[in-house]
Amino acid sequence: MKFSTVACVLGLGAVASSEVFLEETFNDGDAWTKRWTVSNYRDDLGKVELSAGKWFADEKELVGLQTTEDYRFYALATSLKKPFNNTDKDFVAQFSVKHEQKIDCGGGHLKFYPSKFDAKTFNGDSEYNIMFGPDLCGSKNLVHVIFNYKGTNHNYKKTITAPTDTLTHVYTLIVKPDQTYSVLVDGEEKGAGSLIEDWDVLPPLKIKDPNASKPADWVEEPRIVDPEDKKPEGYDDIPEFIPDPDAVKPEDWDDDMDGEWEAPSIANPEYLGPWTPKMIENPAYLRPVGLRLRDCQRRSRRWQVKSGTIFDNILITDDVAYAEAFHKRTWEDFKEAENKAYEAHEEAVKKAAEEEAKLNAPPEAEAERGRGEAEAEAEAEAEAEAEVDAEGEDVVADEPSAPVEAEAKASIKDEL
Repeated sequence: MKFSTVACVLGLGAVASSEVFLEETFNDGDAWTKRWTVSNYRDDLGKVELSAGKWFADEKELVGLQTTEDYRFYALATSLKKPFNNTDKDFVAQFSVKHEQKIDCGGGHLKFYPSKFDAKTFNGDSEYNIMFGPDLCGSKNLVHVIFNYKGTNHNYKKTITAPTDTLTHVYTLIVKPDQTYSVLVDGEEKGAGSLIEDWDVLPPLKIKDPNASKPADWVEEPRIVDPEDKKPEGYDDIPEFIPDPDAVKPEDWDDDMDGEWEAPSIANPEYLGPWTPKMIENPAYLRPVGLRLRDCQRRSRRWQVKSGTIFDNILITDDVAYAEAFHKRTWEDFKEAENKAYEAHEEAVKKAAEEEAKLNAPPEAEAERGRGEAEAEAEAEAEAEAEVDAEGEDVVADEPSAPVEAEAKASIKDEL
């Protein structure tokens, strides 16, 4: 299923100098249907419903949007009250995904679109700004971070493996105005670096017009020779090799026969190689222009073979600290309780399966099972009795019985 989240930047107020653009927890019942729009680009889109799933730490607090139909596309969107512009501030996108259906193939990502966007008709071909989130399919379980730049989608060069269990996981993308980024899974950094280096966003430096010529004053070298750096006096007089000062002329060396003895050469520790001036930054070099997120809004789209994925706690802000606090109160505080709820659910499922197997077992199999149990019990009883008998024999083994003792006394009397 392809699940689409749209223009999700809601101006929900400021926190100090920061701002929260979207904070969607789905905790207000059916009110979410007034905020989200279902695309009508096709008639067979899958349906979603509010649910905390089959296991949860808190049903009210952890309710989210759950996909309900297998082999379906999903397309939902929510409009932003104003576009996000990360010039001189951070961009933080965060949301949770729970694949409790042991997903085979499907996406769990969200997309961020330009503000000029029709929520009623958007589809998989609609151009987006960013796609972020887990995508599980076969052996390829990745966290996607894709940027669209001038109409071209640019994939993340690095690899971040997405969790494949059936518990809730939180995905966070932070893009800073200095063109650096961080990708976190459950609050732990899994990827970080430079937007310019880790995405092939900017084209290589080349001349596209074959008739164009390079300007005479064009500078290509990012570093140049320091004009103030001078070669030290006597630098070229330092030999690369010198006689070994520790070498000793052999006692049997004959100058007349062997010639004049010379010590073997060793590498000169003072030799520095050919001299070159040190390099400095080139003030005339034109560096790449940085990426900026402007006019950014939210949607997403995905495909799943098995339904059951729950999306929750979607946050867009320019405040990293607020995102960390939101992560703590919506996921970290419930993590241990969810693990226990999952274990209890699995144990209940196991017991139910065992009971159902007993009820559905054919009479012959049940009778055979009963006979097997009876035989096992009989064998156990026989072994126990044998052990008791063996213990009794050990106790009286050295004491003759009364008839035997009388017979022995009579025999002794006859002999006397």
